[in-house]
Amino acid sequence: MSAPPPLSPVDGPATPTGSPSAGPSLRHVLAGATRGLLLFGITPPRASATAEQAQEIARLTRARLDPLDVDALVLYDIDDESDRNPDERPFPYLPTMDPAVFHAAHLAGWRRPAIVYRCVGKYPEPELRDWLRAVDTGRVGSVFVGASSSSKQVRTTLPRAHALRRETRPDLAVGGVAIPERHTRDLDEHRRMLTKQERGCGFFVSQVIYDVDASKSMVSDYHYACRERGVTPRPVVFTLSVCGSLRTLAFLQWLGVRVPRWLENALRHADDPLAESYEQCLATARELVTFCRRLGMPFGFNVESVSNRKLEIDASVALAARVRDLLGRPSA
Repeated sequence: MSAPPPLSPVDGPATPTGSPSAGPSLRHVLAGATRGLLLFGITPPRASATAEQAQEIARLTRARLDPLDVDALVLYDIDDESDRNPDERPFPYLPTMDPAVFHAAHLAGWRRPAIVYRCVGKYPEPELRDWLRAVDTGRVGSVFVGASSSSKQVRTTLPRAHALRRETRPDLAVGGVAIPERHTRDLDEHRRMLTKQERGCGFFVSQVIYDVDASKSMVSDYHYACRERGVTPRPVVFTLSVCGSLRTLAFLQWLGVRVPRWLENALRHADDPLAESYEQCLATARELVTFCRRLGMPFGFNVESVSNRKLEIDASVALAARVRDLLGRPSA
């Protein structure tokens, strides 16, 4: 795989730290997580996209999301994860535009915070440091993601990335990944979250969830572990994604998402798997809203589509609107 592009924004220097931003900062947004956050996640255009194509994708993204009144936009950093799963990838890996570059060059008109994922192992330490120095922390936060497997060669480790952030831009709101499936297997995901919290993580974003019990167990253990240590729990944002085809289902499972057997059967035999998964995502959101509010946990939802099919993207937008209603948020 070719080396990733430089991390510096392509459209000139970033807004200096502390300068006025167009909308609320991510830290301000996170402070309201007790009522429930609403994020929307997107994958940047392919690396081969022209500037005109990227600009059109940005325009369509804003047109879809402006009516939703989401708290922040999530931009993923796509990496080749074939080292984690040797099975054939249901959707081929295609390099995408650096999310930081896509945001800086094509989403300048987005008036709300953006959360830019960083697969830190892809980037040499000097490039990661340069991005940290240049980023506008009034508009942008980040989620640092570690290597997809222990055998993967990395240029910057996750602990080192957190150290760089503390040394270079401690004002950058940074989050970590939480994986309920791993908690089901090892019962230690809450400890991983606490370690990341000690390194500076101010929120967590789960991978796509279809197993609501695993998510509840992870959040419950994290909540009570925080209480025992006398620390404040950070917001946990649950990622929801519709599944419109058996190929999308296979891709979710390839990514490591656990789909309960009964739900897998329902999706495989449904006349309309997209409608079936939509209703299941909505039921999951409804159950987690009730659970987190009863527990007193700050929480939120990140709605995405792992497929680039317009039908599934439109369903994700509709799901985000319904989740907004569940949170008791007024329409934009």
